[in-house]
Amino acid sequence: MKNFWQTIPKPFFVVAPMADVTDAAFRRMLATYGKPDVMWTEFVSADGLALAPEEGRKKLLADLIYDDEERPIVAQLFSSNEDHMEAAARLCAELGFDGIDINMGCPDRSIEKQGCGSAMIKTPHVAKKIIQAAKRGAPNLPISVKTRAGYNEDEIATWIPALLKERPAALTLHARTRKEMSKVPADWNRVARVVALRDEISPETVIIGNGDVLSLEDARQKITQSGADGAMVGRALFGNPWFFNKNQSLPHQLHTLPTHGVDREKIISADTSRSDIEYITIEERLRVLIEHSKLFVELLPHKSFNVMKKHYKAYVNGFPNAAQLRGQLMEQSDPAGVEAVVHEFLRLNSTN
Repeated sequence: MKNFWQTIPKPFFVVAPMADVTDAAFRRMLATYGKPDVMWTEFVSADGLALAPEEGRKKLLADLIYDDEERPIVAQLFSSNEDHMEAAARLCAELGFDGIDINMGCPDRSIEKQGCGSAMIKTPHVAKKIIQAAKRGAPNLPISVKTRAGYNEDEIATWIPALLKERPAALTLHARTRKEMSKVPADWNRVARVVALRDEISPETVIIGNGDVLSLEDARQKITQSGADGAMVGRALFGNPWFFNKNQSLPHQLHTLPTHGVDREKIISADTSRSDIEYITIEERLRVLIEHSKLFVELLPHKSFNVMKKHYKAYVNGFPNAAQLRGQLMEQSDPAGVEAVVHEFLRLNSTN
Protein backbone atom coordinates (compact mmCIF):
# COMPACT_ATOMS: atom_id res chain seq x y z
CA MET A 1 0.00 0.00 0.00
CA LYS A 2 1.26 3.45 -0.95
CA ASN A 3 0.90 5.33 2.33
CA PHE A 4 2.14 8.90 2.05
CA TRP A 5 1.32 9.45 5.74
CA GLN A 6 4.39 7.42 6.68
CA THR A 7 6.80 9.63 4.72
CA ILE A 8 5.38 13.10 5.26
CA PRO A 9 7.72 15.29 7.36
CA LYS A 10 6.45 16.18 10.83
CA PRO A 11 4.97 18.35 12.10
CA PHE A 12 2.63 18.86 9.15
CA PHE A 13 -0.32 21.13 8.44
CA VAL A 14 -3.43 20.13 6.51
CA VAL A 15 -6.70 21.57 5.19
CA ALA A 16 -9.96 20.76 6.97
CA PRO A 17 -12.70 19.46 4.68
CA MET A 18 -15.44 22.11 4.78
CA ALA A 19 -18.63 21.98 2.73
CA ASP A 20 -18.87 24.81 0.19
CA VAL A 21 -15.46 26.08 1.27
CA THR A 22 -12.65 23.67 0.39
CA ASP A 23 -13.93 23.19 -3.14
CA ALA A 24 -11.69 22.88 -6.20
CA ALA A 25 -11.42 26.65 -6.64
CA PHE A 26 -10.33 27.39 -3.09
CA ARG A 27 -7.89 24.47 -3.04
CA ARG A 28 -6.33 25.83 -6.22
CA MET A 29 -5.89 29.19 -4.50
CA LEU A 30 -4.23 27.49 -1.54
CA ALA A 31 -1.92 25.55 -3.86
CA THR A 32 -0.88 28.83 -5.49
CA TYR A 33 -0.40 31.09 -2.46
CA GLY A 34 0.36 28.86 0.51
CA LYS A 35 0.28 25.15 -0.15
CA PRO A 36 -0.48 22.96 2.88
CA ASP A 37 1.18 19.59 3.36
CA VAL A 38 -2.05 17.72 2.54
CA MET A 39 -5.30 18.78 0.87
CA TRP A 40 -8.81 17.46 1.63
CA THR A 41 -11.85 17.65 -0.63
CA GLU A 42 -15.26 18.64 0.63
CA PHE A 43 -17.11 15.61 1.94
CA VAL A 44 -18.99 13.65 -0.73
CA SER A 45 -21.86 11.22 -0.30
CA ALA A 46 -20.85 7.67 -1.14
CA ASP A 47 -24.57 6.84 -1.29
CA GLY A 48 -25.07 9.54 -3.89
CA LEU A 49 -22.16 8.32 -5.98
CA ALA A 50 -23.67 4.84 -5.91
CA LEU A 51 -27.37 5.66 -6.33
CA ALA A 52 -27.85 9.12 -7.86
CA PRO A 53 -29.14 9.44 -11.42
CA GLU A 54 -26.61 10.57 -14.00
CA GLU A 55 -27.20 14.31 -13.54
CA GLY A 56 -26.89 14.15 -9.76
CA ARG A 57 -23.84 11.94 -9.99
CA LYS A 58 -22.14 14.46 -12.27
CA LYS A 59 -22.56 17.15 -9.61
CA LEU A 60 -21.07 14.89 -6.96
CA LEU A 61 -18.15 14.00 -9.22
CA ALA A 62 -17.52 17.74 -9.66
CA ASP A 63 -16.77 17.82 -5.93
CA LEU A 64 -13.98 15.34 -6.61
CA ILE A 65 -12.15 17.26 -9.32
CA TYR A 66 -8.61 18.27 -8.42
CA ASP A 67 -5.32 19.29 -9.98
CA ASP A 68 -1.98 17.55 -9.57
CA GLU A 69 -0.56 20.66 -7.88
CA GLU A 70 -2.85 19.89 -4.93
CA ARG A 71 -1.17 16.57 -4.13
CA PRO A 72 -1.18 14.80 -1.82
CA ILE A 73 -4.95 15.06 -1.88
CA VAL A 74 -7.45 13.06 0.16
CA ALA A 75 -11.05 12.43 -0.89
CA GLN A 76 -13.47 12.59 2.02
CA LEU A 77 -16.54 10.34 1.87
CA PHE A 78 -19.49 9.62 4.13
CA SER A 79 -21.91 6.70 4.25
CA SER A 80 -23.32 4.14 6.65
CA ASN A 81 -23.72 1.60 3.85
CA GLU A 82 -20.82 -0.80 3.38
CA ASP A 83 -21.47 -1.52 -0.28
CA HIS A 84 -21.73 2.14 -1.17
CA MET A 85 -18.57 3.00 0.73
CA GLU A 86 -16.67 0.20 -0.96
CA ALA A 87 -17.83 1.32 -4.41
CA ALA A 88 -17.06 4.99 -3.73
CA ALA A 89 -13.60 4.14 -2.37
CA ARG A 90 -12.92 2.11 -5.51
CA LEU A 91 -13.99 5.10 -7.63
CA CYS A 92 -11.67 7.46 -5.70
CA ALA A 93 -8.79 5.06 -6.27
CA GLU A 94 -9.57 5.06 -9.99
CA LEU A 95 -9.66 8.87 -9.97
CA GLY A 96 -6.09 8.87 -8.65
CA PHE A 97 -6.53 10.23 -5.14
CA ASP A 98 -3.66 9.80 -2.71
CA GLY A 99 -5.89 8.75 0.18
CA ILE A 100 -9.48 8.41 1.39
CA ASP A 101 -10.91 9.88 4.58
CA ILE A 102 -14.19 8.87 6.20
CA ASN A 103 -16.25 11.61 7.83
CA MET A 104 -17.41 10.51 11.29
CA GLY A 105 -17.70 13.95 12.83
CA CYS A 106 -20.07 16.19 10.85
CA PRO A 107 -22.87 17.44 13.16
CA ASP A 108 -25.31 18.35 10.39
CA ARG A 109 -28.75 16.88 11.14
CA SER A 110 -29.38 15.79 7.56
CA ILE A 111 -26.11 13.84 7.58
CA GLU A 112 -26.82 12.30 10.97
CA LYS A 113 -30.25 11.11 9.81
CA GLN A 114 -28.37 8.90 7.35
CA GLY A 115 -26.42 7.36 10.22
CA CYS A 116 -23.33 9.25 9.10
CA GLY A 117 -21.08 12.00 10.44
CA SER A 118 -21.25 12.37 14.22
CA ALA A 119 -24.02 9.75 14.38
CA MET A 120 -21.31 7.15 13.75
CA ILE A 121 -20.06 7.75 17.30
CA LYS A 122 -23.26 6.07 18.51
CA THR A 123 -22.68 3.00 16.33
CA PRO A 124 -19.01 1.96 16.55
CA HIS A 125 -19.84 -1.47 15.12
CA VAL A 126 -21.08 0.25 11.94
CA ALA A 127 -18.08 2.59 11.89
CA LYS A 128 -15.71 -0.36 11.93
CA LYS A 129 -17.52 -2.01 9.01
CA ILE A 130 -17.38 1.23 7.01
CA ILE A 131 -13.60 1.46 7.50
CA GLN A 132 -13.25 -2.15 6.40
CA ALA A 133 -15.41 -1.48 3.34
CA ALA A 134 -13.25 1.50 2.31
CA LYS A 135 -10.15 -0.67 2.64
CA ARG A 136 -11.73 -3.32 0.41
CA GLY A 137 -12.64 -0.74 -2.20
CA ALA A 138 -9.21 0.93 -2.22
CA PRO A 139 -6.71 -1.62 -0.90
CA ASN A 140 -3.75 0.36 -2.23
CA LEU A 141 -4.69 3.67 -0.63
CA PRO A 142 -4.35 4.82 2.99
CA ILE A 143 -7.75 5.05 4.69
CA SER A 144 -8.16 7.66 7.42
CA VAL A 145 -10.96 8.87 9.69
CA LYS A 146 -12.02 12.30 10.96
CA THR A 147 -14.17 12.37 14.08
CA ARG A 148 -14.98 14.12 17.37
CA ALA A 149 -14.23 13.44 21.01
CA GLY A 150 -17.70 12.07 21.61
CA TYR A 151 -21.37 12.74 21.00
CA ASN A 152 -23.07 14.19 24.09
CA GLU A 153 -20.02 13.76 26.29
CA ASP A 154 -16.35 12.85 26.09
CA GLU A 155 -16.14 9.26 24.84
CA ILE A 156 -12.48 9.08 23.90
CA ALA A 157 -11.83 6.11 26.18
CA THR A 158 -14.37 3.95 24.32
CA TRP A 159 -14.91 5.47 20.89
CA ILE A 160 -11.32 6.08 19.80
CA PRO A 161 -10.02 2.56 20.62
CA ALA A 162 -12.79 1.11 18.42
CA LEU A 163 -11.43 3.13 15.51
CA LEU A 164 -7.76 2.51 16.24
CA LYS A 165 -8.32 -1.25 16.28
CA GLU A 166 -9.12 -0.93 12.56
CA ARG A 167 -5.62 0.48 11.99
CA PRO A 168 -6.51 3.65 10.06
CA ALA A 169 -3.55 5.29 8.33
CA ALA A 170 -4.47 8.58 10.02
CA LEU A 171 -6.99 9.72 12.60
CA THR A 172 -8.09 13.33 12.94
CA LEU A 173 -9.70 14.40 16.21
CA HIS A 174 -11.84 17.51 16.34
CA ALA A 175 -11.23 18.26 19.99
CA ARG A 176 -14.87 18.89 20.85
CA THR A 177 -17.94 16.68 21.25
CA ARG A 178 -20.94 16.79 18.93
CA LYS A 179 -22.96 18.54 21.65
CA GLU A 180 -20.31 21.19 22.18
CA MET A 181 -20.26 22.11 18.47
CA SER A 182 -18.07 25.25 18.40
CA LYS A 183 -19.61 26.80 21.50
CA VAL A 184 -16.61 25.99 23.70
CA PRO A 185 -12.86 26.14 23.04
CA ALA A 186 -11.30 23.05 21.50
CA ASP A 187 -9.55 20.99 24.17
CA TRP A 188 -6.22 19.79 22.78
CA ASN A 189 -5.63 17.75 25.92
CA ARG A 190 -8.09 15.38 24.30
CA VAL A 191 -5.77 15.11 21.33
CA ALA A 192 -2.97 14.16 23.74
CA ARG A 193 -5.15 11.36 25.12
CA VAL A 194 -5.76 10.07 21.59
CA VAL A 195 -2.00 10.11 20.96
CA ALA A 196 -1.51 7.95 24.06
CA LEU A 197 -4.16 5.49 22.86
CA ARG A 198 -2.54 5.41 19.43
CA ASP A 199 0.83 4.54 20.94
CA GLU A 200 -0.78 1.63 22.73
CA ILE A 201 -3.16 0.27 20.07
CA SER A 202 -2.01 1.32 16.59
CA PRO A 203 1.49 2.87 16.58
CA GLU A 204 1.51 3.33 12.80
CA THR A 205 -1.58 5.57 12.82
CA VAL A 206 -0.83 9.27 12.33
CA ILE A 207 -2.73 11.57 14.72
CA ILE A 208 -3.97 14.96 13.55
CA GLY A 209 -5.45 17.55 15.92
CA ASN A 210 -8.23 19.88 14.81
CA GLY A 211 -9.93 22.85 16.45
CA ASP A 212 -9.24 26.57 16.98
CA VAL A 213 -5.93 26.71 15.08
CA LEU A 214 -5.36 30.43 14.48
CA SER A 215 -1.97 30.53 12.76
CA LEU A 216 0.96 28.32 11.81
CA GLU A 217 2.71 29.24 15.04
CA ASP A 218 -0.42 28.40 17.00
CA ALA A 219 -0.57 25.07 15.15
CA ARG A 220 3.04 24.30 16.10
CA GLN A 221 2.32 25.09 19.75
CA LYS A 222 -0.77 22.87 19.80
CA ILE A 223 1.16 20.03 18.17
CA THR A 224 3.92 20.35 20.76
CA GLN A 225 1.37 20.50 23.58
CA SER A 226 -0.53 17.41 22.44
CA GLY A 227 2.15 15.26 20.85
CA ALA A 228 0.11 15.07 17.63
CA ASP A 229 1.83 14.50 14.31
CA GLY A 230 0.03 17.34 12.57
CA ALA A 231 -2.69 19.98 12.76
CA MET A 232 -5.78 20.48 10.64
CA VAL A 233 -6.89 24.05 9.92
CA GLY A 234 -10.46 25.12 9.21
CA ARG A 235 -12.07 28.50 9.83
CA ALA A 236 -8.78 30.40 9.91
CA LEU A 237 -8.44 29.73 6.16
CA PHE A 238 -11.36 31.97 5.26
CA GLY A 239 -10.09 34.88 3.21
CA ASN A 240 -6.55 33.71 3.74
CA PRO A 241 -5.11 31.45 1.01
CA TRP A 242 -1.71 32.57 2.33
CA PHE A 243 -2.23 30.78 5.66
CA PHE A 244 0.12 27.87 4.95
CA ASN A 245 2.81 30.00 3.34
CA LYS A 246 5.81 29.05 5.46
CA ASN A 247 7.83 31.86 3.89
CA GLN A 248 5.74 34.59 5.47
CA SER A 249 8.18 37.26 6.62
CA LEU A 250 7.61 40.67 8.12
CA PRO A 251 8.35 43.39 7.39
CA HIS A 252 6.52 43.36 4.09
CA GLN A 253 4.51 46.13 2.51
CA LEU A 254 1.50 46.48 4.79
CA HIS A 255 -1.89 48.02 4.05
CA THR A 256 -1.27 50.74 1.48
CA LEU A 257 -4.67 52.40 1.22
CA PRO A 258 -5.02 55.76 3.01
CA THR A 259 -6.40 55.62 6.52
CA HIS A 260 -8.38 58.88 6.27
CA GLY A 261 -7.18 60.00 9.69
CA VAL A 262 -7.76 56.64 11.39
CA ASP A 263 -4.97 55.28 13.60
CA ARG A 264 -3.09 52.81 11.36
CA GLU A 265 -2.15 50.50 14.22
CA LYS A 266 -5.78 50.29 15.33
CA ILE A 267 -6.78 49.27 11.83
CA ILE A 268 -4.20 46.50 11.69
CA SER A 269 -5.12 45.17 15.12
CA ALA A 270 -8.88 45.68 14.81
CA ASP A 271 -9.43 42.31 13.19
CA THR A 272 -7.28 39.78 15.03
CA SER A 273 -8.33 36.97 12.70
CA ARG A 274 -6.40 38.77 9.95
CA SER A 275 -3.28 39.47 12.00
CA ASP A 276 -1.41 36.68 10.25
CA ILE A 277 -1.81 38.35 6.84
CA GLU A 278 -0.87 41.89 7.80
CA TYR A 279 1.97 41.67 5.35
CA ILE A 280 -0.43 41.17 2.41
CA THR A 281 -1.41 44.51 0.89
CA ILE A 282 -5.07 45.33 0.52
CA GLU A 283 -4.58 45.56 -3.23
CA GLU A 284 -3.17 42.03 -3.27
CA ARG A 285 -5.99 40.67 -1.16
CA LEU A 286 -8.55 42.18 -3.53
CA ARG A 287 -6.69 40.97 -6.61
CA VAL A 288 -6.75 37.43 -5.23
CA LEU A 289 -10.44 37.81 -4.38
CA ILE A 290 -11.10 38.53 -8.07
CA GLU A 291 -8.92 35.62 -9.15
CA HIS A 292 -10.76 33.30 -6.75
CA SER A 293 -14.13 34.47 -8.10
CA LYS A 294 -13.16 33.77 -11.71
CA LEU A 295 -11.75 30.37 -10.84
CA PHE A 296 -14.93 29.44 -8.95
CA VAL A 297 -17.09 30.06 -12.02
CA GLU A 298 -14.60 28.31 -14.31
CA LEU A 299 -14.27 25.14 -12.25
CA LEU A 300 -17.68 24.94 -10.57
CA PRO A 301 -20.29 26.28 -13.00
CA HIS A 302 -22.96 24.08 -11.39
CA LYS A 303 -22.65 25.86 -8.04
CA SER A 304 -24.43 29.03 -7.01
CA PHE A 305 -22.20 32.11 -7.14
CA ASN A 306 -23.56 32.99 -3.70
CA VAL A 307 -21.17 30.37 -2.26
CA MET A 308 -18.34 32.81 -2.97
CA LYS A 309 -19.86 35.48 -0.77
CA LYS A 310 -18.84 33.82 2.50
CA HIS A 311 -15.27 34.29 1.27
CA TYR A 312 -15.87 37.99 0.55
CA LYS A 313 -16.78 38.55 4.21
CA ALA A 314 -13.31 37.30 5.15
CA TYR A 315 -11.21 38.78 2.34
CA VAL A 316 -12.71 42.23 2.90
CA ASN A 317 -12.15 42.89 6.56
CA GLY A 318 -10.07 45.06 8.86
CA PHE A 319 -9.28 48.03 6.60
CA PRO A 320 -10.88 51.44 5.92
CA ASN A 321 -14.23 51.33 4.09
CA ALA A 322 -14.21 47.51 4.12
CA ALA A 323 -17.85 47.33 5.23
CA GLN A 324 -18.97 49.49 2.32
CA LEU A 325 -17.00 47.38 -0.16
CA ARG A 326 -18.37 44.15 1.34
CA GLY A 327 -21.91 45.41 0.93
CA GLN A 328 -21.31 46.15 -2.74
CA LEU A 329 -19.70 42.76 -3.34
CA MET A 330 -22.66 40.97 -1.77
CA GLU A 331 -24.89 42.44 -4.48
CA GLN A 332 -22.86 40.98 -7.36
CA SER A 333 -23.81 37.86 -9.30
CA ASP A 334 -20.70 37.20 -11.40
CA PRO A 335 -16.93 37.82 -11.46
CA ALA A 336 -17.28 40.73 -13.88
CA GLY A 337 -19.41 42.64 -11.40
CA VAL A 338 -17.00 41.81 -8.59
CA GLU A 339 -14.02 43.02 -10.61
CA ALA A 340 -15.75 46.28 -11.52
CA VAL A 341 -16.65 47.02 -7.88
CA VAL A 342 -13.10 46.29 -6.69
CA HIS A 343 -11.48 48.44 -9.38
CA GLU A 344 -13.79 51.34 -8.54
CA PHE A 345 -12.98 50.93 -4.83
CA LEU A 346 -9.25 51.00 -5.54
CA ARG A 347 -9.64 54.03 -7.80
CA LEU A 348 -11.49 55.98 -5.15
CA ASN A 349 -9.09 54.92 -2.39
CA SER A 350 -5.82 55.07 -4.31
CA THR A 351 -2.71 56.33 -2.54
CA ASN A 352 -1.54 57.91 -5.80
